Amino acid sequence: MTTLVFGHKSPDTDSTGSPIIWAWYLKQIKGIDAAPALLGEPNTEALFMLDHWKLDKPRIIDGIEDGQKVVIVDTNNPAELPANINNADIQAIIDHHRLVGGIETLAPLHVVIEPVACTATILYKLIGDDIAQMPTEIKGAMLTCILSDTLEFRSPTTTQEDKAIAYSLAEGLGVEISDYAAQMFAAKSDVSAFSEIELLRMDSKELELDGKQLRVSVLETTSPASILDRKDALMTAMPVVAAQDGADLVLLFVVDILNEEATMLIPNDLTKAIAEKSFGASVSGDTVILPGIMSRKKQIIPNLKV
Repeated sequence: MTTLVFGHKSPDTDSTGSPIIWAWYLKQIKGIDAAPALLGEPNTEALFMLDHWKLDKPRIIDGIEDGQKVVIVDTNNPAELPANINNADIQAIIDHHRLVGGIETLAPLHVVIEPVACTATILYKLIGDDIAQMPTEIKGAMLTCILSDTLEFRSPTTTQEDKAIAYSLAEGLGVEISDYAAQMFAAKSDVSAFSEIELLRMDSKELELDGKQLRVSVLETTSPASILDRKDALMTAMPVVAAQDGADLVLLFVVDILNEEATMLIPNDLTKAIAEKSFGASVSGDTVILPGIMSRKKQIIPNLKV
C-alpha cells in the first residue's frame, strides 16, 4: 500500500512542499512506497514554487479509505484533516504547531513537533546527511517553504535553525534570498482570480474559543491595498462563510509583509470587542491596524479573547 503524505486543508506553501519532501525521502532513501497528496488546491505562492522548481502538483484527494497508511505533516488538528483520519493507519506526525489533541491512532507512531517556524526545517533535520542525495528541485521546495513560513525571517516564529538551514540551502542552490523571496511574495499577493469566499478560506484555521467556533483567516501580502480595496465585499462574505462552515464568526487579518503589520477587518460589534480585548486596540471604523502583528500562530491565536 502506498503511504500518502499530506498536510492541512487549504494547503499553503509548507503544506504543499513538505509532503513532496517527505514522500521523496520515504521512497528514495527509505525504500517505502510513498506519494505526496493535497487536501485542496494550493495557494498562488505554492503554485509558484511548483512552477519555478518544475515540480509536479501532488494529487488532490477528497478523503482517504479506512486503514490507509498516512504521514501527516504541518498540522495535528483533526479539523484540518479528512473526516475519518482516526481510522487511517497513521505512521507519523511531523509538525510545528501547538498540540491540539483529538487524533487517535491504530498503533504506536513517530511524532515530532518542534517550536520552529516551518515543517520543512524539521524535515531537513530528520533527513540529515541524506540531504546530499536530494535533487535540486526538492531542495528548492524546502527553501521556499522556510522563506514562506518565516516571511523571509520577518515572522516572530523564525528561529536561528530556520535561518541557518535556509541560508545553507540558498547557498547550495545559488539563490539570492531577497530576490527569490520577492518573487514568492509577488505570487502570493496576486489574488485577483479568487472570489471573496475563496480568499476567506485560502489560509484559515478553525478554532474553538470559549464556546465560540471561529475561522481565523490570514492573507499575507506585499500589496495590502489590492485586498483592502475589496473590504466591503469581504465583510459581506464573512457571515456567508461562517454559516456554510458552521462557525460563529470569521476573523480576517491582512498581513502587510513589508511594513510588518496587520489590518483586521471589523464588520460588527462582536469583532470590534474581540479586537479591543485581544490586542488592546482602539477601534473607530471598519478596520484597525495592528502594528507588529505578523504571525497567526504566535501573535494572533494565543491572544484571542471573545
